[in-house]
Amino acid sequence: MTRALVIGESLIDIVGGDEHVGGSPLNVAVGLGRLGRDVDFLTHIADDPPGRRVAEYLKQSGVQLVPGSVTAARTPTAVAEIGAGGSATYTFDLQWQLSGTPEVAPPLFVHTGSIAAVREPGCLAVAALLDTYRVSATVTLDPNVRPSLSPDSDLVRRRIEHLVERADVVKVSDEDLAWIDPERAPEQTARAWLALGPAVVAVTMGARGCRAFCASGEAHVSARPVRVVDTIGAGDAFMAGLLDALWDLNLLGGDRRAALARIRVDELTSALQAAGLVSALTVGRAGADLPDRAALRAERPT
Repeated sequence: MTRALVIGESLIDIVGGDEHVGGSPLNVAVGLGRLGRDVDFLTHIADDPPGRRVAEYLKQSGVQLVPGSVTAARTPTAVAEIGAGGSATYTFDLQWQLSGTPEVAPPLFVHTGSIAAVREPGCLAVAALLDTYRVSATVTLDPNVRPSLSPDSDLVRRRIEHLVERADVVKVSDEDLAWIDPERAPEQTARAWLALGPAVVAVTMGARGCRAFCASGEAHVSARPVRVVDTIGAGDAFMAGLLDALWDLNLLGGDRRAALARIRVDELTSALQAAGLVSALTVGRAGADLPDRAALRAERPT
């Protein structure tokens, strides 16, 4: 088991008339691929010009598109409006569904989140796949909430909590936590999630950096100074960087679950710093343009 499996939506982001390949899970897969990791990506796109663009983008980033991913009637799109500070809001046109078991080797870990985790009918298949893979693989999750796609907020919250209970690593923004549980401070919800079963719950806080919780304690890392072009893909880049760091620490895989649960605060701090660098490089570029290994080495020479 030396490959990652990422499950989730891919789409075309339309930003001010420009078009970029995007989608939260796709960005995580691409981020890992550009860092030299072996990644399989299960998604739902069409055999149309946008879908072929997605497929080519994945190929160029070193990501293997899982057979059965090209079954949609049309490839999804998301129109992004960039606000103050580079933040983005989205209007989506997409359907999300999956069928069957992916034709891939048993993964070291499986990652999902965002629309794929909560939107029917595909979210039901995602939950079933996570239960299947959890026996032998680490499960990682980024809820990356999209309220505009979720008319039944209570159902979305229940589905997210269901996945948190099955996850080993959860990364979530403080804004998402404020929406998921507006009655509690984000760190309270994060600690409550940790008690549900994950080994690590990391909370990104934009310019205020990141806090993460584990059985050994709490880690905090400040945000790296950077000129922000936009924040599209910032959280996905952080997730990719975090997974890459945990991979380096040999803490991924079902047989490493106990070791991950014992992660030390200094190890977690180091992983957060690595993730923060990937995110900082991404927000300094237009769109979700995640860095490769060479870009990281240029910023963090050995």
